[in-house]
Amino acid sequence: MSARRLRRAMNWWPPYLFAGVRVVHLAEDWSSVRVRLRLHRFNSNYVGTHFGGSLFAMSDPFWMLLVMNRLGRDYIVWDKAGEIDFVSPGRGDVFADFKLTEERLEEIREATADGGKALPWFENDVVAADGTVVARVRKQLYVRRKQRDGQREPGRTDSAAATGQQAEG
Repeated sequence: MSARRLRRAMNWWPPYLFAGVRVVHLAEDWSSVRVRLRLHRFNSNYVGTHFGGSLFAMSDPFWMLLVMNRLGRDYIVWDKAGEIDFVSPGRGDVFADFKLTEERLEEIREATADGGKALPWFENDVVAADGTVVARVRKQLYVRRKQRDGQREPGRTDSAAATGQQAEG
């Protein structure tokens, strides 16, 4: 799917649509994304600030999508872990920017060149319109190069291969 089509689809995806999350920019080369979350009654908490789950959700899929699309079909890319640190209350529009550099991709390619897995961490801030940091988000990905010549993918057992599931590895 093209970056443009994915951006439009994500803006209509019910969890984002109803939470107020909008993908405002997705680079055609999959190198960057900008996401906005507007505060409204469906995503505010008891004290009238952004609900923490919405702040995390606005950051959730983007590192995986950028890495997956930049590395291509020769790689397996999954979300592995995530964490969020709430820094200050979010009271208006907040934004998250994701920028994936070629240097970071090269690190992943080198780490997985022998068929092993890489578990890189990525970080981004969620910031208010005035630049105040609202939250810091960290995501860890699982990345492994697929084997060629019709062989089973590394880390997959026969039962996992039969069901199409990823085995721990």
